Order: sequence, then C-alpha cells, then structure tokens
Amino acid sequence: MEKVLVKLLVHGAMITAIIVGLSNATFASAVIAALGIGVASYLVGDLLILPRTHNVVATVADAGLVLVMVWLISELANWTLDFSAILLIVVLAGIFEYFFHIWLLRDHQPVKKQQA
Repeated sequence: MEKVLVKLLVHGAMITAIIVGLSNATFASAVIAALGIGVASYLVGDLLILPRTHNVVATVADAGLVLVMVWLISELANWTLDFSAILLIVVLAGIFEYFFHIWLLRDHQPVKKQQA
C-alpha cells in the first residue's frame, strides 16, 4: 500500500506542478487529472503489464498511457498545455516509472513475476 501512495504522491506532485506551471489549468483540475493518471498507470502498467513482461515494456506502456491521458485531458479541459510540456511530463513520468518498477520488483510487492 505504501508503494501506491508513493506513486500517487510523486505522480501527483510532478504532474500537477508542470500542468499548473505551464498552462491555464486550475490547481484542483490538475490534481484530479494527476491522480487519475497515477491510478490508471498503476492499474495498467504496474498490475497488468509489469508482471507479464519486464521493466522496459512496462515503462514504455506507462509513458504512452501518460502521453495519451495528459493530451486528452488537456484537450477536453481546454488547457493551454503545449506538446513540449506534455513531452516533459511523459519523460519525467517515464524516468520515475522505471525506478518505481525496480522497487516493486525488488520487493515483490504489490506485483509478483508470474511463473511461465
């Protein structure tokens, strides 16, 4: 459980700071978006993809998910977030995810490598 909270805190702080700093988004809308992205990334990347593949595949999948979600939310919310800011979020999220996955796999919590 602590790892999920760390992920949500880091994702939330990083994504919120960039969105608020580089667009017209309100703090509340950026926090909601960041937490939604963190939850989706955890469910898809950490619980579904990581146990079945390896770190690089899960990291690329997480980064792709972040790209699509930030772009889509930005468009739907009419934020003035340009592609370079979205790319910054994706790169930083990818770096975080890579090391987060190492932490998950090292401790075998909350994901475990499935036996072939």
